[in-house]
Amino acid sequence: MTPHGDPDSYRSPKSQATHLLMEAVMYDPPAYLWTITVAGPTAVAALTCIALYGGAERAGLGRRRGALLAGAAAVVLGGWLIASAVITSHGWYRTLPWFPVAAAGYLGLLLALRQIPAVARALAAPGMLSRLELPHTPRVVGVAFLLYLASGHLPALFALPAGLGDITAGIAALLVARRLARGTGRRAALWFNAFGITDLVVALTLGALTGFQLLTITPSSAPITELPLALIPTATVPLFFALHITAVSALARAPRTPLPTTPPNPAVRTTEAAGADGN
Repeated sequence: MTPHGDPDSYRSPKSQATHLLMEAVMYDPPAYLWTITVAGPTAVAALTCIALYGGAERAGLGRRRGALLAGAAAVVLGGWLIASAVITSHGWYRTLPWFPVAAAGYLGLLLALRQIPAVARALAAPGMLSRLELPHTPRVVGVAFLLYLASGHLPALFALPAGLGDITAGIAALLVARRLARGTGRRAALWFNAFGITDLVVALTLGALTGFQLLTITPSSAPITELPLALIPTATVPLFFALHITAVSALARAPRTPLPTTPPNPAVRTTEAAGADGN
């Protein structure tokens, strides 16, 4: 290599990876991308709190306890959003293992909180299945991944499946929730949750491989370790997993066919049969 070659050619593979990472994280997205990206996690948290409030009312806990439950959920979900933003601003997510540790730890906390009696009653309330799908509708803001791709700051290998998968899940969530509210759509709900979990696993895997230079690709997915994108994998994705797991558990316990609200009246059936014989 001549002295006039590309300066990057003198760097070791590790140095080149670090250089690419720092180039990626220096990108400051425009205001509209900040707005779209932050709106998603905020809407998901808000819809989850609303779902818990509705479940608490339907479970007979009353409006006051329902409001307390929703408020406590807002503290937990909003508190972690803020905490994750602070962690991101300090650059701790740029290196392993803090990124997966934060996401896995938050998911474990959310699953553990389901065991609180008031939360368990709200989650088991009538009509809660449809409410559990509604917080997935803001996944349509996965369009932000496509906008990052269009601006040249995320690789297609990650942005396309993550963005298109989230948009599809967000649209499907509304359709499935409507069917469940009408007492149908159990199979569709199972397929939706299977798809939603697969979408999250694929996005996390590709994001980790391309974000931490386990796969050398330009541009890398390093912006997912910076604000505002870091809020999605560290705060919103664990919540999506918790919602999916809770919904699948509820679907597994639910009867396959809805039971009649009142038993049939034998006298009426006998009269109807006699009338049919007379005709």
